[in-house]
Amino acid sequence: MTPARPSLDSIRDRKLERDLRRQDPTAVERIGTRLGPIVLGYLTNVLGDRGAAEDAMQVTMVEVWRRGPSYDPDRGSLATWVLTIARSRALDQLRRRVPEPLHPGAVTQALDRDAEDAVDALLEQWRMAALMSNLPKEESSVLSMRFYEGLSQREIAQRTGIPLGTVKMRMVHALERLRDLIEQEER
Repeated sequence: MTPARPSLDSIRDRKLERDLRRQDPTAVERIGTRLGPIVLGYLTNVLGDRGAAEDAMQVTMVEVWRRGPSYDPDRGSLATWVLTIARSRALDQLRRRVPEPLHPGAVTQALDRDAEDAVDALLEQWRMAALMSNLPKEESSVLSMRFYEGLSQREIAQRTGIPLGTVKMRMVHALERLRDLIEQEER
């Protein structure tokens, strides 16, 4: 079997990763253009405040620039690495928030274990969304309807007007591609 040729996107990704490690001035800008909406959406969901999310986004991108030379693509995708930095900055902001006391002198902790677990679960959802954005639109849309909306394959076929066999085929192909993306990320 002939090895698959690298896609144009994977070539661009490798160039972007190389430029980031060399601290090319345009690398962070290109990362912001590509991943900014995903990261800002994640931070907005975690922090619940657009202004706080924008502040955390700025701190995240500065840290991406500063830590760029240490980025190792063998340890995970660029999207996962940037989202992990964003997660840390979001947790920092949540920890700094001063809770309203329940009664005078009461001290409460701004971030407990449940909140951190919720942030991790949300990070995983955004990581999957980032990975799914690499799939063809017709495949990612059936996966989204199945897993985020809870529709059955038959319901997806009815909603979209796509034959049930095609829905099933797209879902199988999408899951295979998604598995490959996850495996590539974990290498």
